[in-house]
Amino acid sequence: QVQLVESGGGLAQPGGSLSLSCAASGTFLSINVMSWYRETPGKGRELVALITQGGYTNYADSVKGRFTISRDNAKNTAYLQMNSLKPEDTAIYYCNADVSIRVSESLEYWGGGTLVTVSS
Repeated sequence: QVQLVESGGGLAQPGGSLSLSCAASGTFLSINVMSWYRETPGKGRELVALITQGGYTNYADSVKGRFTISRDNAKNTAYLQMNSLKPEDTAIYYCNADVSIRVSESLEYWGGGTLVTVSS
């Protein structure tokens, strides 16, 4: 069983910054891809950013240049640094991980989500 726990959400003003963390724990071989998604009532759940074990990253167009995803493989933790925040970044942010739980078997896990609110 693998658990993902997010932290770092909260309230920020437009133009401000927040940093999210996602820590994975449990029994597994490795974490292949770690991602951040966000969900709003109007847009549903969308991919914000992902990072592979080797450090390849990809971002949604809406956050390019403002958000930075990183990970510490030794700590099984991913981070999302969010700068120049906009009201439209308001959402529940979810951590997602593709985890190799045994040789030739990987499963997808989700965290419980953390609320980010951008408002003056």
